[in-house]
Amino acid sequence: MSGHSKWSTIKHAKAATDAKRGQLFTKLTKEIIVAAKQGGGDVEANFRLRMAVQKAKDSNMPNDNIDRAIKKGTGESGEAVQMDEVFYEGYGPGGTAIMLEVLTDNRNRTASAVRSTFTKSGGSVAEPGAVAWQFDQRGVVVAEVPEGQAEDFAMSAIDAGASDFETDDNTLHVYSPLEALENIRRLLTDQGAEIKSSEIAMLPKTVVAVDDDKARQALRLLDKLEELEDVQKVYSNADFSDAALEEYGAESE
Repeated sequence: MSGHSKWSTIKHAKAATDAKRGQLFTKLTKEIIVAAKQGGGDVEANFRLRMAVQKAKDSNMPNDNIDRAIKKGTGESGEAVQMDEVFYEGYGPGGTAIMLEVLTDNRNRTASAVRSTFTKSGGSVAEPGAVAWQFDQRGVVVAEVPEGQAEDFAMSAIDAGASDFETDDNTLHVYSPLEALENIRRLLTDQGAEIKSSEIAMLPKTVVAVDDDKARQALRLLDKLEELEDVQKVYSNADFSDAALEEYGAESE
């Protein structure tokens, strides 16, 4: 899963700009609205809403924005909100599998934008179910830990129910069943880790190594898909070399 964790680290760094942060807030707002609409506005009783709100707080989204989004979802604001949750599947350069999680108020607009982005960037849209079997739903916690203590924190997370982990310097990625996600987050926080994000994600069962000569094209496709207005999350089974990621990260700064 190293392709997932390292690419997500690059994405987090890029999201620090005002433009990226504004786009992120829009996506977070949509997720909160849909979660509240589906399961109600009680954060304690609605797991999906609780995760959406926590992610928004991790991204420093103002509480007023969060409250407004919840009220839109429950109908308390008086605004009619209609959004469909859709998954798209496709292939990227090097034969990699890609899944998109989408929230949209116009399926035709979104389908056209997704198909165009895949085609222009060397990929192709796949039929429903073509690649979904290659992914499992998992909880993911990303945390910054004290220098030299990543392994110790990881072992604590394993004891709390984590199924796997990866370390990248002082950044720890912990993967777990959904029911263990909140407990792991709480444990890492209590032990002094700085939580960067915690969310539900689709992780690849196996990864596909992408040649360095195709890595730039594949990474650009993933970024372009993520920048689409209606795309909430992008998942891939691509695994990139450290050199390719560093080169792309430098280009994107």
